Amino acid sequence: MITIRVNGRDVEAEEGGNLLDLLHARSVKLPTICFHAALSRPSGTCRLCVVEVTLPDAAPEVRRACLTKCVAGMSVQTESVSVQAARIKAVKNLLKLAPQSPHLLKLAADFKLPIDPPPDGCIRCGLCVRVCREIVGAAALKFEVRSKQQFVVPVEGRCVGCGTCANICPTQVIAVSDDENVRTISIRDEVIGRHPLATCEGCGRRFATPKFLEVAHDRAVDHHPDTKEHHRYCPECAKRRSPRVSAALTRRY
Repeated sequence: MITIRVNGRDVEAEEGGNLLDLLHARSVKLPTICFHAALSRPSGTCRLCVVEVTLPDAAPEVRRACLTKCVAGMSVQTESVSVQAARIKAVKNLLKLAPQSPHLLKLAADFKLPIDPPPDGCIRCGLCVRVCREIVGAAALKFEVRSKQQFVVPVEGRCVGCGTCANICPTQVIAVSDDENVRTISIRDEVIGRHPLATCEGCGRRFATPKFLEVAHDRAVDHHPDTKEHHRYCPECAKRRSPRVSAALTRRY
């Protein structure tokens, strides 16, 4: 048997034995993914089980514990600054391959490894922000910096429930859901707007939000001062009654 130092304490070890096995046996927590005790040889591919090893008359070196053999007089640090930096790099590289992995995210949280926000499906093209401002006129979306990264976020109280942002989104990250008489528009896990749905006076089905119908009517009046149509028709019924109403209502339902 030999003696090595682990985090400042002397520990007996078998010479040439696997360092990760020793640390696990001593209840020293190390993050691991690719290691399994039932397999003959470790691969070291995940690079998470890093430790700082100092051999006699040598400078400290960050190594993977699963690939390191116990040597007399060696000193091991499992929570040094260099180790933390190497772990963060390793977990970020793994999350590039599996960004939504619950196991990886939990492991990062357990070991307090700061990570970048996972991809949210938004490519930051700005189409939704622009169409809501320039075409719909509601300006219900904006860019906001969070954790040093831009996100499209809702502006409270501005959404009219038209769904044009979802229509134009090239990655379909914006969702429109109609549940009975309520329409919900959301991006990621944030609600952009939640609105009741108006009933078509022609066929009786629920088809659009009152806020959007007001916008559509106002714009129809602005472009056609002689417009006198004030009924609420779905696009199908509107086509049979008034081309002007139809044009105003075909943006999105």
